[in-house]
Amino acid sequence: QMSKSTPRAAVAKFAAGGKPRPKKDLGLLAMTYGGIYVAKVAMGANPNQVVKAFVEAESYPGPSLIIAYSHCIAHGYNLVKGCEHQKQAVNTGHWPLYRFDPQLKEEGKNPLQLDSKAPTLDFEEYAYGENRYRTLKQSKPETAAQLLKLAKNDVAQRYALMEQLAKLPCGREQEE
Repeated sequence: QMSKSTPRAAVAKFAAGGKPRPKKDLGLLAMTYGGIYVAKVAMGANPNQVVKAFVEAESYPGPSLIIAYSHCIAHGYNLVKGCEHQKQAVNTGHWPLYRFDPQLKEEGKNPLQLDSKAPTLDFEEYAYGENRYRTLKQSKPETAAQLLKLAKNDVAQRYALMEQLAKLPCGREQEE
């Protein structure tokens, strides 16, 4: 079922023509509060980052939010390849891995740590490996092409924003 978390261009219940708007970024929204530990993880892409995020979240004295990629049978690919698919999601920039630890501000460090590298895989290749994107391409190829172009732009902009935020000087770094 379509929600604010459904990616743009994906087909879902109540969005048979593809979702026209970008998805909400829950992690980014939570980071704006400043006092919430936030991590975005994908076990199949980087298990060490997942463990690190859970350890940090557990040690954080306030609320913690871990957003984990979960492959789904409705996405229409062989779930035996779920870990590989998670790696692809990360390598396209669709699912950037990060940890936001407000405690780092006390040490004069940026609380946002971007754990995934810049995208190396084309989002279109990844997207059309899933039913939620492929279905629209089969039924309305022009609409699919337009929405996927916007979705690719969403992915690139979101990664660029995360990269910029992770480079911002914070706390004591700023004073020097």
